[in-house]
Amino acid sequence: MQLLAVGLNHTTAPVSLREQLALAPDQIGTAVQSARGWFARQGSVGGEEAAILSTCNRTELYAATRLPDPLDASAQFLAHYHALNYAELRPHLYLLPQDDAVRHAFRVASGLDSMVLGEPQILGQMKDAVRTADAAGGLGTYLHQMFQRTFAVAKEVRTTTEIGAHSVSMAAAAVRLAHRIFDRIADQHVLFIGAGEMIELCAAHFAAQNPKSVTIANRTMERGEALAARYNGRAIRLADLPDNLQQFDIVISCTASTLPLIGKGLVERAVKARRHRPMFMVDLAVPRDIEPEVARLDDVFLYTVDDLAQVVQTGMESRQAAVRQAEAIIETRVQSFMHWVGDRAVVPVIRDLHESGEALRQAELERARKMLARGDDAEAVLEALSKGLTAKFLHGPQQALHQAQGDDRARLATLLPQLFRGRR
Repeated sequence: MQLLAVGLNHTTAPVSLREQLALAPDQIGTAVQSARGWFARQGSVGGEEAAILSTCNRTELYAATRLPDPLDASAQFLAHYHALNYAELRPHLYLLPQDDAVRHAFRVASGLDSMVLGEPQILGQMKDAVRTADAAGGLGTYLHQMFQRTFAVAKEVRTTTEIGAHSVSMAAAAVRLAHRIFDRIADQHVLFIGAGEMIELCAAHFAAQNPKSVTIANRTMERGEALAARYNGRAIRLADLPDNLQQFDIVISCTASTLPLIGKGLVERAVKARRHRPMFMVDLAVPRDIEPEVARLDDVFLYTVDDLAQVVQTGMESRQAAVRQAEAIIETRVQSFMHWVGDRAVVPVIRDLHESGEALRQAELERARKMLARGDDAEAVLEALSKGLTAKFLHGPQQALHQAQGDDRARLATLLPQLFRGRR
């Protein structure tokens, strides 16, 4: 079975490409099933396993398959499933086989491959992806074991190193960016679009700055009101956004919408109504919630997730010191897992050896019973039994040695004495 990880992230592809591969949570199960079907159509003999991780910073396919060239097949699947030109997509993909795939999964879950080194959100996102893959029938023996070890490694890294010290998150970075525009966030009105985990984190960080007001715009009022209530804010319907956008100085958006929610025309009208007072906007969604053209407007400061990478340096020094320790832990755990994979590969061989040995034993035992039944001396029967077993066990290796030639014979001549060197 071949293990692999194929995908792209914030270091290999711009947000404009990442958003084309991004999958909403309710789309991942179908994609997992499609990946397994794709492997089957490429000629795999069965037992395909697949899981897909999709966040604002990455889309990755993890798989276990018996295809002879699974990496290329997986890359082709991503292009086919998202209706993208493979030649254009391929330069942005990383194709990782076997232990490289396992190492990558361990590093991702531990926060070593994140835009913000050591950020904790990715572990929860990966756990959600694995649960979804399992529900879709994508997990088998190999991926189940790999992800269980992945989560254990991530926990070990976070508890034994300082990789998560001096936490720097996207939410904290957004606050620092806002301070570049406004001296005091306490004097500003803040709007959050969406009510998911990322918006919850941003709301918590901005609320700590005591803004003049906090408003949540969401498709469903119930969830928006629940989040707004935590910060003495109010909730509005997403549909009411066009009539209210001009009220807000700071706008943070992160929804699962597949199309932009805020267009250039809407922002132009809001800026005009604000008499050109500056508006700070952060689009944390992939695909983007705010049309990129908005960044061209005067008095509007629009940032995407990629822009935040430039302002997440605080606290990085202490985390870098923990990276070497974390990498050492990961390397040890990778070797342990690959040893398990190797053991799995020889299980059928060991089973066949046991079955063959048992058949030989039963045959010789039956012959010994017949000898005893006709009255042969017990000592002679035992002697015949032992010689018969020895001869049959050695017949195969001796025949292989006689038939082998050249280097193969030399290797067998070295190996066979080790295999049949029993304890005395």
